[in-house]
Order: sequence, then C-alpha cells, then structure tokens
Amino acid sequence: MRHFALSVVGRDRPGIAAGVSAVLLKHEGNIEDAQMTILRGHFTIMLIVSTPQTVDAAGLEADLDEARGRLDLEAVVLNEVTETEQADLPVATHILSVYGVDHPGIVHAVTSSLATQKVNITDLTTRLISHRDSEPLYAMMLEVALPPGISVEKIEDSLREVQDRQGVELTIRKLERDTL
Repeated sequence: MRHFALSVVGRDRPGIAAGVSAVLLKHEGNIEDAQMTILRGHFTIMLIVSTPQTVDAAGLEADLDEARGRLDLEAVVLNEVTETEQADLPVATHILSVYGVDHPGIVHAVTSSLATQKVNITDLTTRLISHRDSEPLYAMMLEVALPPGISVEKIEDSLREVQDRQGVELTIRKLERDTL
C-alpha cells in the first residue's frame, strides 16, 4: 500500500467531498483518516488515503487537478507519506479550553507553552464568535497527550503565565473516553 496526504480548500458548497472522493475511488483510494470542516466559508479537507502500490501517482494528481478546476477549488495538494503506522501515535488524555477576546498570538502562546512541556497536541479547533455589541470572542479547544511523568498541575502552572499574558481563560480536564 501507498499512502498520500491530501489537502483541499474551496468556497463552501455541496458536492466538494463527493467530487474529491470520486477521484480517489477511481484510483482505488481508501480514505483512512479524514478531517473536513467549514472555515470562514471555505470547505477544507485533510485526508490520509491509502492506494494500491501500483497506483499511477501522476495520474491521480492530474485527476485531482482536473477536479480542482471543475469544482472551482482554491487549493489541492497531494503528497506521498511514508510514516502511517498507528502503534506509536499519542493518545489524548486531556482537553484544554481557551476563551478570551480575540487578538493575535493566542494560538502561539498556548502551543508554545505546551511544546516546552513536551505535551503533544492531537486535535486543535478554534472559532471566532462575533457579537454585534462586543469584541469578538476567541474559543480554542485542544485535545492533548501529556507525557509520562508530568502532572496536570505542572501544565496548569505553565499555562497560568499564558493566561495572564494573553488575557484568556484556560481550563484543562481529563478526557473521558467513550467506547464504541
């Protein structure tokens, strides 16, 4: 099997996921991991796709480029990836919530603090919430994997400095796992 990372961005409208997945299916592509969402009116797709070893990568790329034009997409990027084993992937243990008045630097401050503590971010989502009579509120949710031997208290101490500097509220709590 070969694996590819595929990123797609286009003005949101029905049919983008169907058009992209049709191209992948034509090349016997299997979507293994996916994130698709609307960001400020743009539909974004991030995929890990497996294909047969014999896939014509140039043909796949050409068909995706044709779909980009037909679907009026703004970006389509395909890259082959080699590291796709899931055995050593971090597992999220905690959820970190961040809220505050929107301004540049919030994501950098939080993620830099986590990086210095060797905390791995497994998922990060942000939203800008606008209200007519007030400044926009920035909301960020992160799923994180704490490294062995580090306490939640140590992470909270590190984040307290970020909270004070950025003027945001931060909370961290243990992630409750649902079983499927």
